[in-house]
Amino acid sequence: MMGFKNFRCARIILAGIEIMHMISKGQLQENDISRTAADQFYSLMI
Repeated sequence: MMGFKNFRCARIILAGIEIMHMISKGQLQENDISRTAADQFYSLMI
């Protein structure tokens, strides 16, 4: 891996990775709504 070009890009990429980890652990469950991990991720990114 070559590294990040600037701090902003690093922050955005690492935040996305952390969100995916939280979703896979089940820490972002919504009330009475069952979604796939991809659906949860995309709903947060919009």
